[in-house]
Amino acid sequence: MQKRKIALAENQCLVREAIAAYLGAQLDADILQAGSIQELEAQVDTQGPLDLILLDLLLPGMKPGLEALAHLVDLNRGQPVVLFASGAAPNVVIEALEHGAAGYIDKSQSARSMVNAVNFILAGETYLPAFLRLTPRRPISDERGLTPKELEVLRGLTAGLMNKEIAQNLGLSEVTIKMHVRSICAKLNVKNRTQAAMVASQFGYDGMAEPMRPRGAAEGAPMPRSRLDASAGPNA
Repeated sequence: MQKRKIALAENQCLVREAIAAYLGAQLDADILQAGSIQELEAQVDTQGPLDLILLDLLLPGMKPGLEALAHLVDLNRGQPVVLFASGAAPNVVIEALEHGAAGYIDKSQSARSMVNAVNFILAGETYLPAFLRLTPRRPISDERGLTPKELEVLRGLTAGLMNKEIAQNLGLSEVTIKMHVRSICAKLNVKNRTQAAMVASQFGYDGMAEPMRPRGAAEGAPMPRSRLDASAGPNA
C-alpha cells in the first residue's frame, strides 16, 4: 500500500525537522519538508496532489492575507490544506476556512494532539482546537505593547507603503519611522517588515482592515500596490 504524502511547510528549520521526524515516526506517511512557499509549490507541482499540507502563516514568500492558501488548495486539487500557526485569531481561522482550509492546528498543542488532528483531517474531517472557541484574543496592541504611533506605522506596513511614504502620511521623519519599524519588529519577535505585517494579520488586529490612505488622497482613490520584500530587514 502506497504511503500517504504529507507536506510540512514551516519557516523554522529546527522546528520543521523535529516535527517531521515525529510525524514520520507516528504516521504511515512520507513527510515532505518545505522552508518557503516556492519550495512547497514545487513539491505540490511535482509530487501532488499531496494527502495533506500543513501551512505556516510565516512561511518565507507568503504575502499578508490568505490568497496563498486558496492558491494551494487549487494547486493541490482540493486535497486538505491546514493552517499551522501559533495563536491565530478566530477571525483569521474563519477566513482560512472560507478560503478552503481543512482546519487549524495550533503550535501550542501537544505532539499527541497534533497527530490526532492530522489523522482526523486525513479521515475527511475539518479540525479546530476546542480552545479556539473558548478563549477570546485581546488586540495585538495589548499583547505586544505596541504604542499608538507604532500601530499607525504597522498599518502602513500592511498597506505595502515604504518608510518614506509612511513618514509623509504621519508627518514624521523617515529616520523616526525606521526607529518605529525596528521597535515593532522587536516587540513582535520578527525579522522584517513583511513578517510584522503577517503577524498583525494573524492576530486579527482590526486596524489592519483599513489600509493607510496617503495624505491628501481622495476618497475612493486607488491604494498603492504592495512592495513588501520578504528578504528586506527592518531598515528597508
